[in-house]
Amino acid sequence: NGTEVVGPPVLDTGLSEADYSFIWQYNGVDIAGATGSSYMPAQGGSYSVVVTDLMSGCQSSDSTTVTESGPPVVTAEVTTLAFADDHVIQATATGPGVYEYSLDGGPWQESGTFTGVSAGEHIVTARDVNGCGIGVVQVLVIDYPKFFTPNGDGYHDTWNIVGISSIPGAKIYIFDRFGKLLKQLSPLGEGWNGTYNGELMPSDDYWFAVYYNEPRDNSNKEFRAHFTLKR
Repeated sequence: NGTEVVGPPVLDTGLSEADYSFIWQYNGVDIAGATGSSYMPAQGGSYSVVVTDLMSGCQSSDSTTVTESGPPVVTAEVTTLAFADDHVIQATATGPGVYEYSLDGGPWQESGTFTGVSAGEHIVTARDVNGCGIGVVQVLVIDYPKFFTPNGDGYHDTWNIVGISSIPGAKIYIFDRFGKLLKQLSPLGEGWNGTYNGELMPSDDYWFAVYYNEPRDNSNKEFRAHFTLKR
Protein backbone atom coordinates (compact mmCIF):
# COMPACT_ATOMS: atom_id res chain seq x y z
CA ASN A 1 0.00 0.00 0.00
CA GLY A 2 3.01 2.27 -0.27
CA THR A 3 3.76 2.29 3.47
CA GLU A 4 5.25 -1.16 3.92
CA VAL A 5 8.91 -1.52 4.90
CA VAL A 6 10.69 -4.18 2.86
CA GLY A 7 13.97 -5.42 4.32
CA PRO A 8 17.07 -6.05 2.21
CA PRO A 9 17.32 -9.46 0.54
CA VAL A 10 19.58 -12.22 1.83
CA LEU A 11 21.63 -14.35 -0.55
CA ASP A 12 21.99 -17.73 1.14
CA THR A 13 23.91 -20.74 -0.16
CA GLY A 14 22.32 -23.07 2.37
CA LEU A 15 25.72 -24.68 2.97
CA SER A 16 27.63 -25.24 6.21
CA GLU A 17 30.56 -22.97 7.00
CA ALA A 18 32.16 -25.97 8.73
CA ASP A 19 32.42 -27.81 5.41
CA TYR A 20 32.89 -25.00 2.87
CA SER A 21 34.62 -21.65 2.43
CA PHE A 22 33.00 -18.74 0.61
CA ILE A 23 34.12 -15.70 -1.36
CA TRP A 24 31.39 -13.23 -2.34
CA GLN A 25 31.79 -10.82 -5.24
CA TYR A 26 29.94 -7.70 -6.37
CA ASN A 27 30.09 -6.96 -10.10
CA GLY A 28 33.09 -9.30 -10.36
CA VAL A 29 35.09 -7.77 -7.48
CA ASP A 30 35.71 -9.56 -4.17
CA ILE A 31 33.75 -8.06 -1.28
CA ALA A 32 36.05 -7.45 1.69
CA GLY A 33 35.06 -9.56 4.70
CA ALA A 34 32.26 -11.38 2.86
CA THR A 35 33.26 -14.99 3.62
CA GLY A 36 30.12 -16.42 5.19
CA SER A 37 27.59 -18.85 3.77
CA SER A 38 25.15 -15.98 3.21
CA TYR A 39 25.40 -12.33 2.26
CA MET A 40 23.05 -9.35 2.60
CA PRO A 41 23.50 -6.98 -0.38
CA ALA A 42 23.20 -3.26 0.27
CA GLN A 43 22.58 -2.21 -3.33
CA GLY A 44 21.45 -3.53 -6.66
CA GLY A 45 23.87 -5.24 -9.03
CA SER A 46 25.40 -8.58 -9.95
CA TYR A 47 26.47 -10.83 -7.06
CA SER A 48 28.35 -14.10 -7.22
CA VAL A 49 29.83 -16.55 -4.76
CA VAL A 50 32.73 -19.00 -5.11
CA VAL A 51 32.32 -22.04 -2.86
CA THR A 52 35.24 -24.33 -1.98
CA ASP A 53 34.80 -27.79 -0.45
CA LEU A 54 37.24 -27.87 2.47
CA MET A 55 37.72 -31.65 2.20
CA SER A 56 38.22 -32.07 -1.55
CA GLY A 57 39.24 -28.56 -2.59
CA CYS A 58 36.65 -28.63 -5.37
CA GLN A 59 35.13 -25.28 -6.28
CA SER A 60 31.82 -24.18 -7.72
CA SER A 61 30.19 -20.81 -8.23
CA ASP A 62 26.81 -19.22 -8.74
CA SER A 63 25.53 -15.72 -9.42
CA THR A 64 22.38 -13.65 -9.26
CA THR A 65 21.20 -10.12 -9.95
CA VAL A 66 19.69 -7.91 -7.26
CA THR A 67 17.29 -5.25 -8.54
CA GLU A 68 16.49 -2.24 -6.37
CA SER A 69 12.82 -1.29 -5.98
CA GLY A 70 10.78 1.09 -3.89
CA PRO A 71 7.54 3.09 -3.72
CA PRO A 72 7.26 5.80 -6.39
CA VAL A 73 6.87 9.53 -6.01
CA VAL A 74 4.09 10.38 -8.45
CA THR A 75 3.32 13.64 -10.24
CA ALA A 76 0.63 14.16 -12.87
CA GLU A 77 -0.70 17.06 -14.90
CA VAL A 78 -3.25 17.78 -17.60
CA THR A 79 -1.14 18.58 -20.66
CA THR A 80 -4.06 19.88 -22.73
CA LEU A 81 -5.87 23.19 -22.35
CA ALA A 82 -9.21 23.54 -20.59
CA PHE A 83 -12.15 22.67 -22.89
CA ALA A 84 -9.89 20.71 -25.26
CA ASP A 85 -11.47 18.20 -27.63
CA ASP A 86 -9.30 15.39 -26.23
CA HIS A 87 -7.95 15.74 -22.69
CA VAL A 88 -4.58 14.16 -21.88
CA ILE A 89 -3.07 13.40 -18.46
CA GLN A 90 0.66 12.79 -18.19
CA ALA A 91 1.89 11.02 -15.05
CA THR A 92 5.50 10.49 -13.99
CA ALA A 93 6.76 8.15 -11.27
CA THR A 94 10.27 8.56 -9.89
CA GLY A 95 12.19 6.24 -7.61
CA PRO A 96 14.52 3.23 -7.68
CA GLY A 97 11.98 0.81 -9.14
CA VAL A 98 10.16 0.04 -12.37
CA TYR A 99 6.61 1.39 -12.35
CA GLU A 100 3.28 1.03 -14.11
CA TYR A 101 0.23 3.29 -14.06
CA SER A 102 -3.54 3.16 -13.66
CA LEU A 103 -6.23 5.83 -14.10
CA ASP A 104 -9.25 5.69 -11.79
CA GLY A 105 -8.65 2.05 -10.92
CA GLY A 106 -8.53 0.97 -14.56
CA PRO A 107 -6.10 -1.42 -16.27
CA TRP A 108 -2.40 -1.08 -15.51
CA GLN A 109 -0.13 0.18 -18.30
CA GLU A 110 3.57 0.87 -18.76
CA SER A 111 3.02 4.41 -20.05
CA GLY A 112 2.00 7.30 -17.82
CA THR A 113 0.06 8.94 -20.66
CA PHE A 114 -3.75 8.79 -20.59
CA THR A 115 -5.80 10.16 -23.51
CA GLY A 116 -9.50 10.76 -23.98
CA VAL A 117 -9.89 11.65 -20.30
CA SER A 118 -13.30 12.93 -19.20
CA ALA A 119 -13.93 16.14 -17.28
CA GLY A 120 -13.72 16.13 -13.50
CA GLU A 121 -11.55 14.65 -10.78
CA HIS A 122 -9.30 11.70 -11.60
CA ILE A 123 -6.98 9.52 -9.54
CA VAL A 124 -3.67 8.40 -11.01
CA THR A 125 -1.95 5.48 -9.28
CA ALA A 126 1.59 4.25 -9.91
CA ARG A 127 2.93 1.01 -8.47
CA ASP A 128 6.24 -0.78 -8.36
CA VAL A 129 6.07 -3.88 -10.56
CA ASN A 130 7.90 -5.87 -7.87
CA GLY A 131 5.27 -5.07 -5.26
CA CYS A 132 7.32 -2.51 -3.34
CA GLY A 133 4.62 0.13 -2.92
CA ILE A 134 2.31 2.56 -4.69
CA GLY A 135 1.86 6.30 -5.10
CA VAL A 136 -1.38 8.20 -5.73
CA VAL A 137 -2.10 11.69 -7.05
CA GLN A 138 -5.31 13.58 -7.90
CA VAL A 139 -5.79 15.48 -11.17
CA LEU A 140 -8.63 17.83 -12.19
CA VAL A 141 -9.77 18.16 -15.83
CA ILE A 142 -11.81 21.27 -16.75
CA ASP A 143 -14.65 20.96 -19.28
CA TYR A 144 -18.40 21.46 -19.55
CA PRO A 145 -21.36 19.03 -19.64
CA LYS A 146 -23.08 18.90 -23.02
CA PHE A 147 -26.51 18.58 -21.40
CA PHE A 148 -28.37 18.52 -18.08
CA THR A 149 -31.79 17.29 -16.95
CA PRO A 150 -33.27 19.41 -14.13
CA ASN A 151 -36.07 17.00 -13.21
CA GLY A 152 -35.29 16.55 -9.52
CA ASP A 153 -34.10 12.95 -9.73
CA GLY A 154 -30.69 13.78 -8.30
CA TYR A 155 -28.81 13.20 -11.57
CA HIS A 156 -27.60 16.09 -13.74
CA ASP A 157 -30.10 18.43 -12.09
CA THR A 158 -27.84 21.49 -12.37
CA TRP A 159 -25.34 22.73 -14.92
CA ASN A 160 -21.89 24.14 -14.21
CA ILE A 161 -18.43 23.78 -15.68
CA VAL A 162 -16.77 20.67 -14.27
CA GLY A 163 -13.48 21.35 -12.50
CA ILE A 164 -13.89 25.13 -12.63
CA SER A 165 -13.80 25.25 -8.83
CA SER A 166 -10.01 25.09 -9.16
CA ILE A 167 -10.22 28.60 -10.69
CA PRO A 168 -12.32 30.49 -8.11
CA GLY A 169 -11.92 33.81 -9.96
CA ALA A 170 -13.62 32.53 -13.12
CA LYS A 171 -16.81 34.25 -14.33
CA ILE A 172 -19.55 32.22 -16.03
CA TYR A 173 -22.60 33.63 -17.84
CA ILE A 174 -25.56 31.73 -19.34
CA PHE A 175 -27.68 33.08 -22.21
CA ASP A 176 -30.68 31.94 -24.19
CA ARG A 177 -30.45 31.51 -27.96
CA PHE A 178 -31.30 35.19 -28.46
CA GLY A 179 -28.41 36.38 -26.27
CA LYS A 180 -30.47 37.28 -23.21
CA LEU A 181 -28.50 36.89 -19.97
CA LEU A 182 -30.22 34.32 -17.76
CA LYS A 183 -27.73 33.62 -15.01
CA GLN A 184 -24.25 34.38 -13.72
CA LEU A 185 -22.68 31.36 -12.03
CA SER A 186 -20.11 31.07 -9.31
CA PRO A 187 -17.35 28.54 -10.06
CA LEU A 188 -17.78 27.37 -6.46
CA GLY A 189 -21.57 27.04 -6.64
CA GLU A 190 -23.87 24.17 -7.59
CA GLY A 191 -24.71 25.71 -10.96
CA TRP A 192 -27.82 26.64 -12.93
CA ASN A 193 -31.06 24.82 -12.13
CA GLY A 194 -32.78 25.66 -15.42
CA THR A 195 -34.97 28.52 -14.17
CA TYR A 196 -35.22 32.25 -14.84
CA ASN A 197 -37.01 34.52 -12.36
CA GLY A 198 -38.49 31.41 -10.77
CA GLU A 199 -39.91 30.08 -14.04
CA LEU A 200 -38.85 26.80 -15.64
CA MET A 201 -36.99 27.33 -18.88
CA PRO A 202 -38.00 25.07 -21.78
CA SER A 203 -35.97 22.27 -23.30
CA ASP A 204 -33.60 23.98 -25.69
CA ASP A 205 -29.97 24.80 -26.38
CA TYR A 206 -28.41 27.48 -24.18
CA TRP A 207 -25.16 29.35 -24.57
CA PHE A 208 -22.49 30.23 -22.05
CA ALA A 209 -19.36 32.34 -21.81
CA VAL A 210 -16.60 31.78 -19.28
CA TYR A 211 -13.70 34.10 -18.49
CA TYR A 212 -10.84 32.41 -16.66
CA ASN A 213 -7.10 32.02 -16.24
CA GLU A 214 -5.81 29.02 -18.17
CA PRO A 215 -4.21 26.60 -15.65
CA ARG A 216 -1.44 25.63 -18.09
CA ASP A 217 0.06 29.12 -18.44
CA ASN A 218 -2.16 31.44 -16.32
CA SER A 219 -3.13 33.43 -19.43
CA ASN A 220 -6.50 35.22 -19.58
CA LYS A 221 -8.97 33.20 -21.64
CA GLU A 222 -12.53 33.42 -22.91
CA PHE A 223 -14.48 30.36 -24.02
CA ARG A 224 -17.98 30.18 -25.50
CA ALA A 225 -20.10 27.17 -26.38
CA HIS A 226 -23.60 25.78 -25.91
CA PHE A 227 -25.31 22.94 -24.06
CA THR A 228 -28.76 21.38 -23.98
CA LEU A 229 -31.45 21.55 -21.30
CA LYS A 230 -33.57 18.39 -21.46
CA ARG A 231 -36.87 17.96 -19.65
